[in-house]
Amino acid sequence: MDKALVDAALAASAQLGKDVAEVPLSAIAAAAGISRSTLLRRLGGSRTLLDEAVRRAGVDPGGRPPVRERAIEAAAVLITRDGLGAVTMDAVAAAAQCSPTSLHAIFGGRDGLLACMFDRYVPVLSLETLAAGSPHSIEETVHAVYGALVEAFSREPRVLPAIFGDLFSRPDGTAARMLKANLPRMFASLGTLLTSQIQAGRLRPIPLPLLIQLMVGPLAGHMLLRPALREALGDDVLPPVEEVSRTFAEAFLRAATP
Repeated sequence: MDKALVDAALAASAQLGKDVAEVPLSAIAAAAGISRSTLLRRLGGSRTLLDEAVRRAGVDPGGRPPVRERAIEAAAVLITRDGLGAVTMDAVAAAAQCSPTSLHAIFGGRDGLLACMFDRYVPVLSLETLAAGSPHSIEETVHAVYGALVEAFSREPRVLPAIFGDLFSRPDGTAARMLKANLPRMFASLGTLLTSQIQAGRLRPIPLPLLIQLMVGPLAGHMLLRPALREALGDDVLPPVEEVSRTFAEAFLRAATP
C-alpha cells in the first residue's frame, strides 16, 4: 500500500474528527490529490486494504465496536469455550484485537472485566430493574422473574452455565468469588420483589433465602441440564422453554401462595 494514501487517510481523519473507517473515500481522495475513482482503482475496489495499512501503521482505523464491548464479548466467548481459567488479560486482548494496556485502562484489571461481563450475562441488572418498577401482582412478578432467568440462561455465549460449571468443579475458584460478590445484589432485588408480596398477604411468610431458592432452583436446574436433556430425549419430548418456565412459575405459585 502506497504510504501517501495512508498519510492522506490519516490527514482526512484528523481534519474531520472521525475514525479512518468513517471518513468518506472522497475526502481521502481529496487529501491525496487524486480523484475518487483513481483512489478506488488503487485500492482494488475496496477500502479493506487501506484499513489494514492504517492498522499496520499503528492506528486503529475504527469502524468496529469499542474496545470495551469487544473485550466483554471476547471474555464471554473464552469462558463458554474454555472456562473461567482461560480469561486472562492477554488472552482477552488477543481475541478482542487490542492491547492489554487498553484493557487495564478500561477495566482496571481482570476482576473489573469479569464484573462487567457478569452484569452483561447474569440477570442482576434485569432483576434490579424489576425491583425498581411499580408493584405488580404476584403472578406478574413471578412470571417476570422467570422470564429474566430464562433469558440469562439462554443468552449466547452461554456464560451463566459456564459460571455454574466452574462453581461446581471449583467451589473456591473464580466463579465462587464472582457469585459471592454479586449474589447480595440479586438477593436484594428478589427480596424487594417478594417481601412486598409477603406483606400484602399474597405469599406465605417463608424465610426469604428459602423462598428465593424455591423460586429459582427448579428453573435454574432445568436450564443447566437442558442441553443434555435435549440430546438424550430429543426436542419432540422436551417441552419448549416457554412452557417449562410457565409450568415452574405455576408450581411455585401453588406452593408459596396462601
